[in-house]
Amino acid sequence: MIKQRYKTKQIAVGNVLIGGDAPISVQSMTFSKTSDLEITKAQIDSLQLAGCDIVRVAVSDSEDANALKTLKKMVSLPLVADIHFRYKFALIAAECVDCIRINPGNIGSKEKIKAVVDACKERGIPIRIGVNAGSLEKQFEKKYGATPKGMVESALYNIKLLEDFGFTNLKVSLKASDVERTMAAYRMLRPLVEYPFHLGVTEAGDLESSMLKSSMALGGLLMEGIGDTMRVSITGELEKEIEVARGILRYSGRQKEGITYISCPTCGRLQADLVPILKELKQRMPKITAPMQLSVMGCAVNALGEAKHADVAIAFGNGDGLVIKKGEIVGKYKQEELIDVFIKEVVKTEGEMLQAKKEGK
Repeated sequence: MIKQRYKTKQIAVGNVLIGGDAPISVQSMTFSKTSDLEITKAQIDSLQLAGCDIVRVAVSDSEDANALKTLKKMVSLPLVADIHFRYKFALIAAECVDCIRINPGNIGSKEKIKAVVDACKERGIPIRIGVNAGSLEKQFEKKYGATPKGMVESALYNIKLLEDFGFTNLKVSLKASDVERTMAAYRMLRPLVEYPFHLGVTEAGDLESSMLKSSMALGGLLMEGIGDTMRVSITGELEKEIEVARGILRYSGRQKEGITYISCPTCGRLQADLVPILKELKQRMPKITAPMQLSVMGCAVNALGEAKHADVAIAFGNGDGLVIKKGEIVGKYKQEELIDVFIKEVVKTEGEMLQAKKEGK
């Protein structure tokens, strides 16, 4: 059973609420040089179209820092500036972005950290404390190693540092490159603080590797009630990060919108090649916002039994097949007609569901 989400302090990154009873948001990060404004804008626009809620950009030098004000005017997604070492870049960023991500331990002296905190406090923007197992402060690395305990102690130290400056507009991330340490760190810290958590497995690898690691770590934590915002890190296409993240949210039961597909495993009873069929369906299916379960079956054996639990189902036979809605047969159609009829029925069903919701039924 999915556990109730931990109650956390709610903060705002631009117009996106994080924590409390807000929906779990999905983030990503551009890979362009931020000062290359048109390229960076194109990546952000693409991410927004894919369903991204918040975007982070790297601030590696003064050109990037000084480009932020213009970039902010060019895009509509909430903008997070990723700062390492150079506190002056954070001061520039704080003038225009919606959130700053820092590891206070590598910013420098307490005076420099306070300057960043004061700048963020002045504009009412949050700070994300980013703890990474691969770059712990020396005192924690030496005492605990790159362990969950070391990550948690680093987070607690940095949280207290900002709290001592009167700053509590925070969210926290605890990222490692493997499932075990990532989950252990978040679980260890969760009962100790009220701040919202940003979930992620860092340096998770290519699409296949990241899907496996992120589904296990992030999906597991979400089902335990841990997590308020998330990123799936992939060495590859940015849009895939959003697609995988949305999938994790749906299959962990934390996102109650969009399509959940059910389809047959390959077996000797199949009377249609479901691999290209499912691919075509996903490509042709319009954007569905209502929470819908769609079933794609390759034979009559499983069709009615499995399909009765789906909102709309399609079942292939020998040259023809059935379209089924909530367990009732809509009709029998030739195989070449099935996908068209199925998609029309999905769209029609979504309209009915949205209307019923509007009417409070």
